[in-house]
Amino acid sequence: MPENKKNIGLFIPCYVDQFYPKVAIATLELLEKLGCQVTYPMGQTCCGQPMANAGYERDTVATTKHFIRIFKDFDYVVAPSGSCVLHVKEHAPAIAGMEKEQSELHDKIFELTEFLTDILKIENIKGSFPHRVGYHASCHGQRGLRLSSSSELHQTPFNKAKQLMVNLEGLEWVELERKDECCGFGGTFAVSEEALSIQMGKDRLADHQAQHVEILTGGDMSCIMHLQGIAKRNGNPIQFKHIAEILNEAIS
Repeated sequence: MPENKKNIGLFIPCYVDQFYPKVAIATLELLEKLGCQVTYPMGQTCCGQPMANAGYERDTVATTKHFIRIFKDFDYVVAPSGSCVLHVKEHAPAIAGMEKEQSELHDKIFELTEFLTDILKIENIKGSFPHRVGYHASCHGQRGLRLSSSSELHQTPFNKAKQLMVNLEGLEWVELERKDECCGFGGTFAVSEEALSIQMGKDRLADHQAQHVEILTGGDMSCIMHLQGIAKRNGNPIQFKHIAEILNEAIS
């Protein structure tokens, strides 16, 4: 069976569901346009990442069990979020009696751009998006899932999002001065270290603004939400879109 005809479970993170439902819709539409058979399990809940990040891993056992039960029968699980995927793969607590299902889930859950490039083997999406675009590489996706190269490793540069977007007609891919710098969100870090978090966000935005970016995109709406909030409060005219929205719009 072709990879894109297999049964794919769509996992939508809490903040996308609650605040950015258009990103969820764009992800579904994009996968379907690319020939995928996609199901959205209505019983899905939070993966448990916010509690785990706050130090309450024991309280994520129930959410982890539920997540495994909901998604265990799919061929693949795809989510428009590197941080949530990394939590499920690497940081969720081990569940006694569900070792086989949890191990299988580890190997079949993917962040959206990772799924498109590594599983569907898409090298070039045909479409048009005539805008000057800056990409924010979120920490969990970049350094956890290896969705793009890290400057501190002195490795050959790569970026799975760039691979998908760079050939879109009219799109100008903007190279930043500090392309793999944290935006300062960090989940609960933005609450416990508010001043530092905001300053890091301002610095990240300043890099995009200095390069005359029209639209700032990325693979994690949590980071984009943080940057968008700072931009709005400071009158920064940059627009914000998840990469799923750009790709879906480009080929519509």
